[in-house]
Formats: sequence, C-alpha cells, structure tokens
Amino acid sequence: MESWVIVLLVTVGYLVLSLAVGLASAGKASAGSEGYVAGDRTFGFLVMYFVMGASVFSAFTFLGGPGWAYSRGAAAFYLLGFLSIGLVPTYFFGPRVARLGRKFGYVTQAQLFAHRYESRYIPPVLALISLVAFVPYLTLQMEGAGYVFSVLTEGRMPEWAGAGVTYGVVLIYVFRSGVIGVAWTNTFQGVLMMALAWGLGLYLPYRLHGGIGPMFARLADTVPAMLTVPGLDAAGDPWTWGAYSSSVAVSAFGFSVWPHYFMKIYTARSIRTLKQTVVFFPTFGFFLLPIMFIGFSGVLAFPDVTPADTILPTIVTSMDLPPLVVGLFCAGALAASMSSGDAIVHAASAVVVKDFYKVLVRPDIDDRRETWLIKVMVVVIGAVAYYFAIYSELSLVLLLLLSYGALAQIFPAVLAALYWRRSTPAGVLGGLLAGCLVTLVWNLFPALQWLDIHPGIWGLAVNVTVMVVMSFATPPMSEEHVGTFVNA
Repeated sequence: MESWVIVLLVTVGYLVLSLAVGLASAGKASAGSEGYVAGDRTFGFLVMYFVMGASVFSAFTFLGGPGWAYSRGAAAFYLLGFLSIGLVPTYFFGPRVARLGRKFGYVTQAQLFAHRYESRYIPPVLALISLVAFVPYLTLQMEGAGYVFSVLTEGRMPEWAGAGVTYGVVLIYVFRSGVIGVAWTNTFQGVLMMALAWGLGLYLPYRLHGGIGPMFARLADTVPAMLTVPGLDAAGDPWTWGAYSSSVAVSAFGFSVWPHYFMKIYTARSIRTLKQTVVFFPTFGFFLLPIMFIGFSGVLAFPDVTPADTILPTIVTSMDLPPLVVGLFCAGALAASMSSGDAIVHAASAVVVKDFYKVLVRPDIDDRRETWLIKVMVVVIGAVAYYFAIYSELSLVLLLLLSYGALAQIFPAVLAALYWRRSTPAGVLGGLLAGCLVTLVWNLFPALQWLDIHPGIWGLAVNVTVMVVMSFATPPMSEEHVGTFVNA
C-alpha cells in the first residue's frame, strides 16, 4: 500500500472518530437555545478546561507557531506571554458574568450589554465586530486544513476537497449537537494534540540535532539573534520591546473578551469550576512549547523554507517518517484547526441570530424557531467561510490583524458594565466605535504609528477617553438598575 494511502486512511479514521464523538453527545442538553448555545450551564472542570484550552490550538498553532519560531526566533514566545495572562481578567469578572447569565438567561456577550445599558444598538454593533473577526479566522482554519491534506497526500487530494471534508464533519456535529458536541470533540482533540505536540516536539529535535539542549546550543553559536528576546519582526530585524509588549497586551485584552471564549463563561457548572478553569488555563502553554521546538529544529536543518508557516510539513515530509506517524501528524493538525473552528462557527451563528436578527428584525421570535435558525446559520456561515477559503483573494491575514485590535476594544466596555456605575450607553458605544476606528486607521496606515506601539493600544486609549467623556456628558442610568450588575 502506498504511503499516501496510509496517511489518508489514518486521517479519515480520525475524522470519523471526531464525528462519532460529536454526534454521540446529541440530545444531552435541552432542545432550546440555552441548551444548544450554553449546554444548560452544566460543564464541569475537565470539559471546561479542554473547551477553553483546545480553542487555543488552531491551524495557526501547528503551522504558524513553528513558522514564527523558525523565522522570528524568540518572538514566538509572545504566544506564551498572552496565553499566560489572557484569562486573568476572567478570574475577576467571570463570576459576575456567570451569575448574571444564570439569573437572566444570557447566552451571548451582547445580551449582557443590551440589558445593562438598555440599548438595542449595542448588540448589533458587537455582532458586526464579532463577525469581522470570526469569518476570517474560520477561513484561515479551513485553508490550513486544506493545505495539510494536500501536502501530506502528495497533492492527490486538492486543498478545496481537504477543507470541504474536514469542515463538512465540523458542520454536521455542530449542527446536530451544539455546544455539547463542541465540548466533547474539543476534549478528544485536545488530548490528541497534546500527545502529538510533545511526541513531535521531542522527536524532531533529537533526530535533527541530538536533543533539545544540543539544538539550542547550535543555535546560540550560529544564529544568536534567534534566541535573543524579544526576537525578530516580520522583516527579520530586531523586534522592539515596545512592539513586543504592546502586542502581548492587546492580544491578552482581546483574548478574555473574544465572544466565543466569553460565551463559555455561561456554560460553567459553578463559579468554582470557572475559577479552577481559569487558574489551570495557562498550563496549556506547556503544550505550545514543543510546537516551538519544532520550528527551532528547522532553522539550521532546513534553511530558506518559504513561507515559514510550511516548515513543519516540510520537516515531516522530508524525513522519511513512517506513514502512520505522518498520518497522525495530519490528524493532529486537523484537530487543531477543528477545535477552534467548531467553537467559532457555533458562536458566530448564535451571535448573528440572537444579537442581530432577534434585536433588529424579529424580537418576538419563539425559542424553537430561534434555535432552528441558529442551526441554519451554522451551515450558512460555514459556507461563506469556505467560499473565502477557496475563491477569495482578500487579505485574510490583514482582516485578522484588524479584528484582534477591534476585539480588544470590547475589554473596557466589559469592565465598565460590571464595575463603573456612571457608564452610559452613549459612552460605551462611542468609546467602542472610536477605539475600533483608531485601530483600523493605524493598521491601514502604518506611517501614522507612534513609538512602535501596537495600534490596538492607541485604540484602547481613545476608547477609554471617549467613553469617560461621553458618559459624564450624558444622563446617568437608574442606580437600582445599575446596582444589579455592579453588585452581582
């Protein structure tokens, strides 16, 4: 049997198993939108840990992570930086959000804002910002899945087919099982990715350099700039501390308020479970380390690989590894793509229906129809992202960079909603729009950037300023109403 056939069979076996796990969880939650979107708020620690953590692993992790280490050296540790602190704010505001969600039935981020500020304009704005982030991110996951299939089957399966098969599986179990299906497949995928990450991360440096220690010793002697923090920028020049630290900060601010992460707060069985998950969440960084070891292992062994994101598939296909091992790598890469893609398509569908359609078009829609419409949107959003993955020439990376800065602008609004009594709807909405605008302009026109600071930081500064000024310039909200949230 040819090697590529064995690789394909192993990969298909993984997809069948993922589909079985996802479908097996169908019917374990109530039939309404609270069951489909929030899992009836019953997730325990193990499931919460993996549903939050496995979403960190994406196609970028298995492809972009080694690529950063390969091309930018110590700059790759940026990923560990924001991962370590990204959910720290959730430890403090998460319990309030969970209590309010349980009390008032929230399942999306914007529902909290709509109630807190008694506004029908904030949810659609948040829904739009979320979609601008979600669709490019989901598209990149599909592109990654298609690329992995194509490379590891030696081009016999085109990228469009690989992406279609992989995300056909995702859409089936998300459509059928909702967040319960996402949670249990993420648990399965998370365990698989951990095992493969450490397996490859230890084996490849040993095979190429005699071990991790000798690998770093050779790098220190040959290309010391690769190991000098904060590493290199995209052009290969030394990355400044201002750019490095501000990138970590913006990513961390945005991380805690990404809508699909925020929505998982509502799924926790208890406040204790939520806090335990947040405390242990940084341990997922231990499973990113071996991914970076792989990138570093290729610096001297495989010079001049372009684009850098292809370094891991290049190593795997160049080392005459057993087809079973190559197939398992392919399964791990697809698991990384699917474990974030399923959470995103699920969250995006709920956001479109609950925060946009229900608010602006059909406020009186009943729960049964609403749940069915969310399921339909799973397919629609998946199809849109697939179209962009296969046919679009848009710069998805640029859209993704813009979306990270835009999502970080939600962070001050969350803190204001839960901790600042004087904040008003006009202040929060004005600050959010102003911050997004500044981030957009400074990303599109890099010459305007100042002090080599991430545009999202300047967006946050403008955001907070506008929010404070406009809040004091507009009438305060009812003290009794506000107290429901700041005293939660």
